[in-house]
Amino acid sequence: MRTAAARTCALAAAVALAGCGANEQPSHERFDYQLGAAYDVPGGLDTVVRDSTAEPLPGALSICYVNGLQTQPGAEWNQDLLLRDAGGELVVDPDWPDEHILDPSTPEKRAAIDAVIGPVIEGCAARGFDAVEIDNLDSWTRFPDSIDEDSVLAMARLYADRAHASGIEIAQKNTPDGAGRIRDDVGFDFAVAEECLAYDECGSYTSAYGSRVYDIEYTDNLPEPFDRLCARRDRPSVTILRDRGLVSPSDPAYVYEQC
Repeated sequence: MRTAAARTCALAAAVALAGCGANEQPSHERFDYQLGAAYDVPGGLDTVVRDSTAEPLPGALSICYVNGLQTQPGAEWNQDLLLRDAGGELVVDPDWPDEHILDPSTPEKRAAIDAVIGPVIEGCAARGFDAVEIDNLDSWTRFPDSIDEDSVLAMARLYADRAHASGIEIAQKNTPDGAGRIRDDVGFDFAVAEECLAYDECGSYTSAYGSRVYDIEYTDNLPEPFDRLCARRDRPSVTILRDRGLVSPSDPAYVYEQC
């Protein structure tokens, strides 16, 4: 396990690599998004995102994935903390039908959700991760009839407080509209964006976070060949291409490229 001082050094090194506020980031930062499987890469990585159930990668800036606004498949939750539609039915993510949406609509519910997710964030820090990525921040944009922005951002602030109190950073995940306002409201330190090139959203992130944006594009949703995406002036300087399943190199479906 790395000490708090060691994590601070790792973060400082990452900021230096990112240009520390500059508009350009060196293209040699090696980044991977390893949610489907955690694995070593020949030559090593500078930065990696891994699931909260995995271990950080020694020698790399390791970002811990936490599903902060939805349930993980198979996890047991108090149903009073799950979002319901106008008819009283539990809301399910149509893209992930084994995941329910958490309901942060009241301070009491947010405190109860934080009592579950907060220790996961603290556990990431204790195991040596340098940052957390909170997924599904965009839940109010996908379920506007059942959830509102203010309650989601209030939930995110609790997560940011947990992360910072544990000595690690926290990333905004997706939700490009108003990224600068969201950054200031919640206290996010950097951004992880999926398919911002495919959906022409990258500028929203880079205007808020400068060079501290990690973009993942997927093979099944490329608007043009990846080499042409890499040539676009609006792309984040750390941009990779992955297979949708985020499988390991031993799987025939594995794809990885970096601009």
